[in-house]
Amino acid sequence: MSEKAIAKTTTTSSELESTQGRTTIADTVVSKIAGIATREVTGVYALGGGTARAVGALRERIPGSSTNHSQGISVEVGEKEAAIDIQLVAEYGVSIADLAKGIRTNVINAVERMVGLSVVEVNIEVQDIHIEADESADDSTNSEPRVQ
Repeated sequence: MSEKAIAKTTTTSSELESTQGRTTIADTVVSKIAGIATREVTGVYALGGGTARAVGALRERIPGSSTNHSQGISVEVGEKEAAIDIQLVAEYGVSIADLAKGIRTNVINAVERMVGLSVVEVNIEVQDIHIEADESADDSTNSEPRVQ
């Protein structure tokens, strides 16, 4: 490949069209990248709303099924830009403002680096807070019989 061809195809990170062809990025690709980047941030307990998490838990119990990396993520992908919406459950005690800032930074960096789209917005909806004490209390309640 000549140096001239290389210079044309790599002039900007968001250029997905060149004289040698066009690259199309599917919404699912962007949503998976955003989901993985969100899970990497400390303080994220789970992605998705209550129904999505319940379906995801059932799906993970099926042998041979894989984790749905795009759970809780919805995207809108254009030719050069992407907008991302994230629903999540945060860990108790984490600053939600700092968590949101960390998620935005990580998601924007990952999507822009990997697919070359400019991320115009990342909207984050914190739907719940995970409290570990509630989880252990629920487990102990379920193990004791309620009636004799």
